[in-house]
Amino acid sequence: MNTRQSRGKIFSFGLQHVLAMYAGAILVPLLVGRALGLNAEELAYLVAIDLLTCGIATLLQTLKSKHLGIGLPVILGSSFVALTPMISIGSQYGVPAIYGAIIITGLFIFFASSFLGKLVRFFPPVVTGTVVTIIGISLVPTAIKNMGGGANSSDFGSSENLLLAFSVLFLIIAMNRFFSGFMRSLSVLIGIIAGTIFAAFLGKVNLDPVKEASWFHFPQVFYFGLPTFEPGAILTMLIVGLVIVIESTGVFFALAKICDRSLTEQELANGYRSEGLAIFLGGIFNAFPYNTFAQNVGLVELSGIKTRNVVVAAGGILIFLGSIPKIAAFATIIPNAVLGGATVIMFGMVISSGMRMLSNVEFTNNNLLIIACSISLGLGVTAVPNLFSSLPSFLSILVSDGVITGSLAAIILNLFFNDKKKKGDVSLPNSLKAEEA
Repeated sequence: MNTRQSRGKIFSFGLQHVLAMYAGAILVPLLVGRALGLNAEELAYLVAIDLLTCGIATLLQTLKSKHLGIGLPVILGSSFVALTPMISIGSQYGVPAIYGAIIITGLFIFFASSFLGKLVRFFPPVVTGTVVTIIGISLVPTAIKNMGGGANSSDFGSSENLLLAFSVLFLIIAMNRFFSGFMRSLSVLIGIIAGTIFAAFLGKVNLDPVKEASWFHFPQVFYFGLPTFEPGAILTMLIVGLVIVIESTGVFFALAKICDRSLTEQELANGYRSEGLAIFLGGIFNAFPYNTFAQNVGLVELSGIKTRNVVVAAGGILIFLGSIPKIAAFATIIPNAVLGGATVIMFGMVISSGMRMLSNVEFTNNNLLIIACSISLGLGVTAVPNLFSSLPSFLSILVSDGVITGSLAAIILNLFFNDKKKKGDVSLPNSLKAEEA
């Protein structure tokens, strides 16, 4: 095999990783940007800088140096956990407050990485499964509103919007029924592309943002203005960061098992440190908090390609795509109804993932109370976000988001019910148990 063929294969496998995560990577900037009323140019920047920073974040994790990088074939993307908190912070304090909170969160994770490596063992499946379930539940209303064309659209719930949304939904379902492997992993991306083409025939796609977008740009520091630092927003984002760390830990151990590696506490700390740095960069360049994408784990197992050079190639492709606003602008023309059809499945799958984690929980009375109270509070606050509106603003922002309220409840209740266990009996996530066995 010659070098040219080897490089070609490495590029091909890297491109597979990018395609598998692309739909998830662009959804967060699109949903956040539209919820906050950004114009087409700002939205294109948000998508472009997100892709570019995804690439940088991915490369940081491949380093495996003394202090940075988990050294596994991981792909990082913008976290769904941060979606509703970012919208809530932006709506209450303005966009600069989002990035002030993200910067502080990134610095916290970076400098507390060694401590977080020890803290993870106190988040058993009853907490992680409950938190992931709440994340999915809190996102579903956004998906349903988009199916109708967007909450404030003049044609909300029109027959055309519903036709688009359900066409995308059924196409993704059909692809998962009749295809397997890599084609199945691309079902959401293909559904979005096909839905946008269908929408173009219905006259619901405006190509002007693509025509007006430039071919190249450099990342711009503080594109949306100098960050502001609101205590409530910072506390909210710190909890988001903790949830991201918990999520990523499970992915780290899943990949380590696939790659026949044992992870040490120091390697975990290095992984957290890289994620903290990636989140910090997201704040500086007005992008997003980043976490390890679970969907790419399946691709590693499916392809059998476990080398880091493939992920390095994927990171390079993401940086290249993020440097070309005209490519990013294509994402901004996707109609809300098309996004809704795709996200109702993606967010539903988040709920399914949480339920799968909970299937490993011993359903004692204590654990049932933790799950019941946390999900009820998370769902309740999602449905009635003004429940705590009479509280001071720095407190209301903290508890007016279903993800944060439910996560706090799960963490506190677990400590309340399970803190009497002996040190040797501390419940571990399944991935940690397997590692220690």
